[in-house]
Amino acid sequence: MSESENQATIWRDVAFRAYLGSTGFSGMALAMQQLLLSWILIGILKLPADQVGLIQAVIGLPGVFVMLAGGASADRTDARRMLIRVYLLAPIFPLFLVLVEQWQLLGVASVIFWGLGMTVVQSFSMPGQQALLNRIAGKNIQQGVTAATAIGFVVQVVGLILAGQIDTVGVTPVLFAQAVGLCLAGVMMVRTPAANPEPPAAEADQTEKLGALTGIRQGLHATYDHPLIFNVLVITFASSIFNAGAFITVFPFIVARVYDGTAWLLALLMAVFFAGATLSNMLLLRYQPLLRPGRLFLIMQLSRIVVIFLMWIEPPFWLLVVATIGWGLNMGITTNLARSMVQESAPKPFLGRILSVFSIGMVGSAPLGAIVLGWLIEATGTLNALIPAMVLSAILFIYGAWFSPVWAYRSSEAQ
Repeated sequence: MSESENQATIWRDVAFRAYLGSTGFSGMALAMQQLLLSWILIGILKLPADQVGLIQAVIGLPGVFVMLAGGASADRTDARRMLIRVYLLAPIFPLFLVLVEQWQLLGVASVIFWGLGMTVVQSFSMPGQQALLNRIAGKNIQQGVTAATAIGFVVQVVGLILAGQIDTVGVTPVLFAQAVGLCLAGVMMVRTPAANPEPPAAEADQTEKLGALTGIRQGLHATYDHPLIFNVLVITFASSIFNAGAFITVFPFIVARVYDGTAWLLALLMAVFFAGATLSNMLLLRYQPLLRPGRLFLIMQLSRIVVIFLMWIEPPFWLLVVATIGWGLNMGITTNLARSMVQESAPKPFLGRILSVFSIGMVGSAPLGAIVLGWLIEATGTLNALIPAMVLSAILFIYGAWFSPVWAYRSSEAQ
């Protein structure tokens, strides 16, 4: 079957389209969370950067442990049923903050509670989504990952536009929209078929008997024992500390302090970032499967220095927009290729657990970076907090190209 026929087949699959619908609505709600958390802390509560970074870390770090548990659960139970429950219960958290805001009690404690709840939702559902995608997409995993990631980036733009209205319409309507998005994600997930994991017969009984902690430990061992997955994880984890960390912590302060912007301007620039990421996935969808995805993954690590440098020099606004598009394009390619390499290489019985460990490198390290970057903003200035990201990008390229198997990796899907 040709590449175009493979892509057409996966788009005709009803289960795959329902999966994309659920991913889209949940992605919209979680994109709203990203902007809302930053702007409530910076624009409404007016907290300094070091406190914002600390709060972001307090909210984000528990997601690391929840994600590991979610991966074990995805391997041991019906991922579809788990996701339905998570999404239909999730609206409790934005509706809680609605009540708090109506009672005029909005403060750090209530924001942390809301943020922790949404972190649990995101971190518990992410490995389940990824494992379910692997089962639905089958042999078309690169196309499936790219399509799911592209749809996710598109609805993130929609979510950011909605969240950017917070200064105009207030906190309550925006939080209601977030709650509705989560409900619709659960409804769309109902339309996907039940898909229990199918481990090899010799391991099936053992997999059923695994407890959550045992499953997590085995997922960590499986990740460490696979050289490619381990090194992709190391590069992704290290990169996320100061690159993803810069996006969640430094970028909002650049908008607020350097360009004297509002929530709408932050939403616009974040939407531009995700537009660049969407473009990257459209390009990859056209040219995948790639024979050497690891090489492009590492080249993008190195080229990220250019776009971050453009932001560091405090450019005029139009050049900031160009740099933001480039940043999104870069991050979109690296995110997609990292996920594809891991999902393609992971042993099937440990897929959910390995993906949960991998996802920590994607999002779990950003809160650690938030602590350091928040302090750097107050100590050295907003723009100087971007310097560690540039230095680290060069180091990771050298490590990946000369001291890991990532550069030499050949995709079996492209052969």
